[in-house]
Amino acid sequence: MATTTATPTAPASSTALLSSCVAIATNGSRAVDQGILEHSNPSVYDPSNPIISFIIQAVLIIVFCRLLHWPLKRLRQPRVISEVIGGIILGPSVMGHIPGFTKAIFPTTSIPNLNLVANLGLVLFLFLVGLEADFRFLVSNWKTAISVGAAGMALPFACGAAIAWGLYNEFRTDSGLVPISFGTYMLFIAVAMSITAFPVLCRILTELKLLHTPVGIIVLSAGVANDVVGWILLALCVALVNAGSGLAALYVLLIAVAWTLILVYAVRPGFLWLLRKTGSIENGPSQGVVALTLGMVLTSAFFTQIIGIHAIFGAFLVGLIIPHDGGFAIKMTEKIEDLVCALFLPLYFAYSGLSTNLGLLDSGITWAYVVAVIAIAFITKISGGAIAARLTGRVWRESFTIGSLMSCKGLVELIVLNIGLQAKILSTRTFTIFVVMALITTFSTTPMVLALYPAWYQTKLEAWKRGEIDWDGNRLIDDEKTEDGSDESTKPTKTRVSRLLVHLRLDTMPGVLGLVAMFTRPNSDLPENVHPSRKTEDTSDTAPILRPKPLQVHGIRLKELTERGSSVMAVTELEEYSQHDHVLNTFRTFGQYSNVAVRGQVLLCPPETYASTINESASTASSDLMLLSWSASGSMSENQILPADTVQQRFENSTFSHFLQKTLSLSAPCNTAIFVDNGFGSRRDPNADPGSRRHSVRNLRDLEISATMMTSSPPIDQSHHIFLPFFGTDDDRVALHLVLQLAQNPAVTATITLFELSEMDADAITVADAADPPANPSKQATATTSVVQQTSNSALGTFHTIRDSLPANLTNRVVFETISLPSPSSSPTSDSPAVSVLAKAQSEIGRSPKNAGDLVVLGRNLSLNNILGKGRKGAEAWSESEAGKVLGGLAGWMINGNPAAGEGGERPSTARTISGGMKGLSVGGSLVVVRAGN
Repeated sequence: MATTTATPTAPASSTALLSSCVAIATNGSRAVDQGILEHSNPSVYDPSNPIISFIIQAVLIIVFCRLLHWPLKRLRQPRVISEVIGGIILGPSVMGHIPGFTKAIFPTTSIPNLNLVANLGLVLFLFLVGLEADFRFLVSNWKTAISVGAAGMALPFACGAAIAWGLYNEFRTDSGLVPISFGTYMLFIAVAMSITAFPVLCRILTELKLLHTPVGIIVLSAGVANDVVGWILLALCVALVNAGSGLAALYVLLIAVAWTLILVYAVRPGFLWLLRKTGSIENGPSQGVVALTLGMVLTSAFFTQIIGIHAIFGAFLVGLIIPHDGGFAIKMTEKIEDLVCALFLPLYFAYSGLSTNLGLLDSGITWAYVVAVIAIAFITKISGGAIAARLTGRVWRESFTIGSLMSCKGLVELIVLNIGLQAKILSTRTFTIFVVMALITTFSTTPMVLALYPAWYQTKLEAWKRGEIDWDGNRLIDDEKTEDGSDESTKPTKTRVSRLLVHLRLDTMPGVLGLVAMFTRPNSDLPENVHPSRKTEDTSDTAPILRPKPLQVHGIRLKELTERGSSVMAVTELEEYSQHDHVLNTFRTFGQYSNVAVRGQVLLCPPETYASTINESASTASSDLMLLSWSASGSMSENQILPADTVQQRFENSTFSHFLQKTLSLSAPCNTAIFVDNGFGSRRDPNADPGSRRHSVRNLRDLEISATMMTSSPPIDQSHHIFLPFFGTDDDRVALHLVLQLAQNPAVTATITLFELSEMDADAITVADAADPPANPSKQATATTSVVQQTSNSALGTFHTIRDSLPANLTNRVVFETISLPSPSSSPTSDSPAVSVLAKAQSEIGRSPKNAGDLVVLGRNLSLNNILGKGRKGAEAWSESEAGKVLGGLAGWMINGNPAAGEGGERPSTARTISGGMKGLSVGGSLVVVRAGN
């Protein structure tokens, strides 16, 4: 009976619940808002659900500003320019004239929500600005900073105070202003005229490669001082506006000073202790440390806001106390800058543009003040900084460059103006006048610096300061005479590498270190060391062993300079940043144990300047050889774990090829070698399945197998064998001398084979090279007509001279051979000459499979492309590819093997893949392609 009564109970309860839900859905008060499926218009602002309108506004602002930044970036303009211009276009000045646009997208009731998010982003951004202000620059250059910073601020401050009188009397009747005294108004205008945008200044100096020049150091030091003083004066101005009396303003300032002292002497030591305790300085901030730091920022911002100063000052103070030790400030910036700069900051500066109304500049007197404000901003800032710089010993052109950089207003000016607008010190009309001034001064900074201080003038000025030239450019040191007074033109060309510049990459680091180690000799002559307590007079007086001067290796690590603030901070702290770079530290350790004098350096620059940066570094270091390594993936990425499809495109990817081609196309100051690693110096796993990933560790058995596979022992045979095909070109001569120097290492053997071309093939060689066009066309014609004589006489002469004068210690390790190549021109059925070269290389490389790796050293020899690829579509396609234009046609044979005449020149199946999935060489060893310098 109980069962029969319980059965209908559940349906009855379900029916009641369904009925109640239907009733809720049909009455006037719904649990959720209507959606677009019920014909709701999402563009209509709903105060109870503002997120939809905010998303529309945010997406529109971000996308529009990014689109504007794309063309402005080509003019080297900072992103703030596009953000403010975007806000002006979206505001009442332009698109506000479209009927219904402002009401639909930016209704008045939605602006407070946009303003709230924008101001939160501003608080976080001022924290980042404080992080960028490194007081170590100010302390180390305090005399220059005080003189240039004070003069660069005093003159515009005085002239700003003067024009404030006219602005005060002309525009005080505008609506929306609070009654303030002229003194407070004058102070605000003077600060707005004299402040310098420190973050934008760092960006401009970095992009123009001036950060580590005397100009950059002076501007950076003065900019820090100018920035700090400007924010203090602005805080004073805001306190005077918000305070009811002068005494209240004094109390506000005293409380602010007390809060600053608490942060510096109480909070900072405790925070630093916590960072050292948790290891955050060495390892970077953890999530907990980031949360604690943001809590400090918001707390300080809250305190400065409630005492009558803007919240941004509290955030700025916390940024100033964050330590820069161990790159902690850079790592902290990296944690939060993307969200702030990609989302919050565009909203803030676009909001500034929305508050700008160019239509209010509607009278002659208003435009007169626009011109006057711009003229004062330019003339006083530039002249003040230039005069002060001149008094410190700079030349006039250098001094005006410093003044032009100090005139940059940028985003700091816009922040100051927005504070004045929110505090009702400025009317919308006056605000618009100063926004126009800020845009023009910021936009003009980079073009003025490029005009005043171009690269050629920097080179001339440095040479003049070193006493190498007079002011008219006439050389005071005779280039034709060497230090010993002999004529340099009669000295033989230097053939031995004593200064080597290496491009360090994480993905090719093991092979590069193995190749550099071949330049050195084993330390077999080291005496046995004796414990200090057991040394006798005989052992203590032992004469030190005299060694030859070690090879000098300058390692260059290129890092991309992005738009992020942390990237600019890394440039300003480059020396400390370089000390903590893992690749450089590995390189330094290698030098200590390999009898190599090493010097490592991290260079941050835009990717488009990588090639010029390497060439400039080689010229500065007076390098004899540049060693560039081919990327493991064919891209600029240094990732060591790559997808299979990426490593299979090692030579198809054009990104890295373009970089090397641009490097070689510049006037190289020295010879260049391109290293294509094929597991050089490391022992390969014979059981490895190339092109496939290792299995994942899922159980104890797999864990044991994985541990065994990961064990790597050094090769028992530490020897290397080198094969050099010699044709007699300039590239081949440099490669020959390089091989002979490497053969000085007792563990290295070499086979140098002279391949004699037929006369018909020699006639077919053209020296013209699209990737390397000669500077003098007449020189090209002369080289083309004399190529037969060059390959027949000069090649044989160089080859036989070096063979006959080979040192005795190399006779057992270096073998010279001669092979006459068949001519495909004489018989259509004869094979390409490269087939003979490839066969010889395959017979030479891999004779000792367990050694430390073999090398094929080639001359780049682009002039041989038209005969080596004759009749082979695959070879012809390689020569026309990006990789072929860099490495040369013969390198394609070493990489791809014998490309049978096939369809469309596809990559042959003989191309191999080495351990770890890296596309390797068909000959089995690694490849070094040498190009003679200009």
